[in-house]
Amino acid sequence: MLKYYDRPITGTGLTLRDDSQPISDRTVWIDLVNPTVEEDKALEAALGISIPTRAEMREIESSSRLYSENGTSYMTAFIVYDIEAAIPKSSTVTFILAGQRVVTVRYAEPKAFPMYLARADKGISPCYSGASVMMGLIETLISRKADLIERIQDEVEALTHQLFDIKGGQQSRNRRLDVVLKATGKQGDKVASAQEAAMSMERLLNYFQQTLRQHNGDDQVLSRIEAARHDIASLNDHMRFLSDRTSFLLSATLGMITTEQNQIIKLFSVMAVMLMPPTLVASIYGMNFRHMPELGWELGYPTAIGLMFLSALIPFVYFKRKGWL
Repeated sequence: MLKYYDRPITGTGLTLRDDSQPISDRTVWIDLVNPTVEEDKALEAALGISIPTRAEMREIESSSRLYSENGTSYMTAFIVYDIEAAIPKSSTVTFILAGQRVVTVRYAEPKAFPMYLARADKGISPCYSGASVMMGLIETLISRKADLIERIQDEVEALTHQLFDIKGGQQSRNRRLDVVLKATGKQGDKVASAQEAAMSMERLLNYFQQTLRQHNGDDQVLSRIEAARHDIASLNDHMRFLSDRTSFLLSATLGMITTEQNQIIKLFSVMAVMLMPPTLVASIYGMNFRHMPELGWELGYPTAIGLMFLSALIPFVYFKRKGWL
């Protein structure tokens, strides 16, 4: 799907124009959402640019994501979206800066795009050129990334309290530890995705800044790029903290699971040691030899039972004093 946006003649906001009309000088943003081959070819012919395919957008080499060709700059960023879901989704977005226009190619529906349009309508985000529109989209993507990090932080804090406040019986504790372990792994995966998106955006901003300086770009956009770079650096610091926190939670959870397992193994070991002396007594008097003086003794049976009980009680008292039980 192709969407054409024109800069306003007066007032604020972008005007969505009919795609049947030819591209005008006022068209500053062309948005390709899940484009077809025909739409790609039509836009390539109209603007004299090359639209990267979905496979090309997914390549991870910097030379494939950030490059210039025939005076047109191509910049691809990895993004995380749908942050309200249990597991956020990820995709790539390509920004093609061609003169005073920017073309975005995407195969996802991140909320950052309609949010930017709303901000532009309110006059919060300038939209007088392709570079300013691109910068506004990047700022909104960074804002959404910050929201994701805040959400992860809240969930990690909740997991921390849940982990160290687990109560109940052994079976209940084990089930809850398993839940915490899985939830911690999911948070670690979210942090890793957010870090990858931040690094990708940081590289894109550096290239965007370099491109504008080479072409004596807009000073206002350059200052916004610098501010966005500082925001990304701040988010990276926070994500490193969250990464360390999730690693700590993962280690703590595994440690508690190991401790619970050791308690069970220790209990079986103590029980085995406690039952060894009574088993020895029972084995001695169960050998069925013809001449065993105790077999004819009237107090032989209660004495053997008492000896077995006493031989089990002594290890129990010893282990209890040692704090092993």
